[in-house]
Amino acid sequence: MHHLTDTVPADWEYLSEGGATIVFRYKGPPNPAFEGTVLRLRKCPLYDDTGRRIPKPLEFESCEALADRFGLPLDAPPPAPERPDPTVSFQQEIIAQLIPPAHLPRLEPLETLGGKTKRGPWLETLAEQCDPQRPLERRQTHGIEQVYPTPVLATDLVGGQGIAVEIKPKWGFIPSPTHLSDHTRAVKMRTCRFCMHSHLRTQQGETVAVGYCPLDLYSADESRVKKALAGLWDAWVASDGSVNSFKVFVHGKKISPTEASSVLGIANDLTDPKESLLSALLPVIMRTPVFRTLARLQRTLDPLDIEGVAALLAQAPGPEPFGRLTLRDYRAFLPAYLGATPPADPVRFHVVAYLLSATFKDCSVILRVPDGTATVIDLDEKDPRRMRKWQELDWQIACAYAEVPEAERKLCVDGKGEQ
Repeated sequence: MHHLTDTVPADWEYLSEGGATIVFRYKGPPNPAFEGTVLRLRKCPLYDDTGRRIPKPLEFESCEALADRFGLPLDAPPPAPERPDPTVSFQQEIIAQLIPPAHLPRLEPLETLGGKTKRGPWLETLAEQCDPQRPLERRQTHGIEQVYPTPVLATDLVGGQGIAVEIKPKWGFIPSPTHLSDHTRAVKMRTCRFCMHSHLRTQQGETVAVGYCPLDLYSADESRVKKALAGLWDAWVASDGSVNSFKVFVHGKKISPTEASSVLGIANDLTDPKESLLSALLPVIMRTPVFRTLARLQRTLDPLDIEGVAALLAQAPGPEPFGRLTLRDYRAFLPAYLGATPPADPVRFHVVAYLLSATFKDCSVILRVPDGTATVIDLDEKDPRRMRKWQELDWQIACAYAEVPEAERKLCVDGKGEQ
């Protein structure tokens, strides 16, 4: 296994980040172990629930302070050695049984050889180096996890020659009415979750892709797919590239809308940047099975909607019937989901299914032209302890949209016709 500290922080350049991880691209000297890869590191909050700043590991001045942070007695053994990022095992053992490995990135756990005395300054230097490139709203709330960073090497899917576009497609279906409440049924059966959420976020002052509907992207209808791409492009331009649902990379460099002309001449001879890129992406989307697979997984893993799952959980003993799940839980789930055996515990089955559906609703797809490849990324497992928060958000979204006059509500057409 390769080691993080075989490189120096200057070998890595900031690429992008999501809610849980931050990604760097290797730009160091020739090294077969790292060339053509990105480094993914876990993030951690900078402040606790009370708003108090959490000290960095290098700021601890004594064993007493370190023990206090971890809630350990002074004579307790040190925290267990770090374990590889569970995302690697999750993808290899669970996700790869649901999405063909040809459409998944290569992931490799990376050791942080040298212990905190060596990796602490290494990660601190990397954090200081990348902070000026990070979005302000990200760096104000989260930094690089320096105690257990669980680094992972992955294929650099946006580097090299050509164009790479990262799309976060989101929810691809209208729910079944069976488990919906009388209050939410009318709005949920007409307007998809993404479009309702976009309405709420717009009310809250956010810039969102209001012209984009995921059901168009998943529809396999060429005119609707092009409409979806146009909505994503327009939101990208209107937000000056800040929306997280659409990112464009040209020859390995993330571009802004002001640099849109750099896409010209790569995939076709069209002279309008928008038409050139959309015309190049359209056949890739129409040909790949990735979007059909994601829509099918989302739908079949979430037959009850969060309302139906919440009703099941209300019958389970205890306020928090499920903590974080393990790979064993997912391994036990798959035979029942794939039809080999009936579920032994229906409540647990539907909770695991909903969490997997949430993973596929929140992933991203990287499309490359002219290569014509499609790869699914950001397939992290979800925490069941967030179920209550998701239920509350779902109710807030539906109630806000119910205030829209019925004649003005958006009609989202489910490609499966299962409304």
